[in-house]
Amino acid sequence: MALTVINLDTLTLGDRSYIAHDGKVAVIIDPQRDIDRVQEIITREGVEIGAVVETHMHNDYVSGGLVLAREHHVQYIVNAEDPVDFERFGVIDSQVIPVGSFAIQALHTPGHTFTHMSYALLDANGKAQGLFTGGSLLHGSTGRTDLLGWDHAATLAGLQQGSAHRLVELFEDGVAIHPTHGFGSFCAATTTSGDSSTIADEKRTNPALLLEKELFIAQTLAGLDAFPEYYKHMSAPNHAGAGPIDLSALPQMSTDEILRAMQKGAWVVDLRNRTSWAAAHVPGTISFGLDGSFATYLGWIFPYEETLVLISDQATDVATAQRELVRIGIDRPAGSHIGDMESFGQTASTKTVTFVDVPSALADPVVTVLDIRRNSERTASHIEGTRHIPFHELSARVDELPQGTEIWVHCGGAYRAAAAVGILEKTGRTAVLINEPYEAALSVASLNIVVGSFDVSPVAASDFKNKA
Repeated sequence: MALTVINLDTLTLGDRSYIAHDGKVAVIIDPQRDIDRVQEIITREGVEIGAVVETHMHNDYVSGGLVLAREHHVQYIVNAEDPVDFERFGVIDSQVIPVGSFAIQALHTPGHTFTHMSYALLDANGKAQGLFTGGSLLHGSTGRTDLLGWDHAATLAGLQQGSAHRLVELFEDGVAIHPTHGFGSFCAATTTSGDSSTIADEKRTNPALLLEKELFIAQTLAGLDAFPEYYKHMSAPNHAGAGPIDLSALPQMSTDEILRAMQKGAWVVDLRNRTSWAAAHVPGTISFGLDGSFATYLGWIFPYEETLVLISDQATDVATAQRELVRIGIDRPAGSHIGDMESFGQTASTKTVTFVDVPSALADPVVTVLDIRRNSERTASHIEGTRHIPFHELSARVDELPQGTEIWVHCGGAYRAAAAVGILEKTGRTAVLINEPYEAALSVASLNIVVGSFDVSPVAASDFKNKA
């Protein structure tokens, strides 16, 4: 019987889990923590779980693999070299593990981590029907190599290239590539391309397969930008083995309780879209709508030790946010409030503009136009005359911005800009939201767009020779 591979996307984190089955038995690869999504597909397909597989100890989410394997009384397959605190089925390079009428073969592919495994999906005849590559070979890229610390980045980049070559040498051109990262995840070293790929596609497009080793290492390292701060909280639960999640309704807090919590430093996050937040919001709240990469950007700047409260005018928003948050290890926010913002007794509004308004703002001495995109975004293209502070650095660097002026804020899509406006308003500054994507600025003739370039020469690459 033909093998079926089902994608299970987690769009806001940019990751993809997989369910592969033969019509009776399934293997689950890199499941997110909300495993009820896996169970729904298993039930729909009429199959049972035969094994759960982890390509690596993840840095960008808490895995649901251990709980899923225990609930279904199946093997939890992890590299035998991973120093975990739970019982698992430890595999070594080239080991073949039967699952139903098919099998998976573990392949050591270091690079994203030292112990990273990829898994070949083998049919009953031992022929590869797909490759689950985790953070190794992505669609047109590879996984980033600096998550274990910059001291290891060059060494891992060299290993990453070797792993990519190993995979394409082992398997035929038509074998499909199924990566976990690369759909917007910050675990990708460079921008990925496409929703599907094969060995042949990667041979034509992937820098790891097209560049000499030294140049690939140099280009990989030069292209690495900041990654979310919450990543530092993922290793411990993944190595210890995360437990079950609780997605039951949060305690409902009154408006007075929330206002008192805010006075004590609680983060009160408004889950409505940024336009609704700008029109009327509770002073001191921060906009993190569910129409963007909610968990990624909230997790990037939220101090995990602080109190978190969720508010919205829709109960479904709070439930969705809870699901997003458990994936990054924020299990139970302190409470929530569902209702109109006017119930708090006082609301504020934020002025919104578009990029057509920016030329006049740049000429106004009492206006600062602030670009909060990442360094790599800024280098690629930016508006001349704007200030630049990356979003994840804004709270620590807010004193660099003038008091008593308007601060107009933009990012790539306006999502981060809305959150940044909330941060600025909490400091007493007057902030204005440029409420449209940066691409709109490119069509404003009176704006001077500075275009950068990304180039790594073989000379620069030689600087990394002794580290690879």
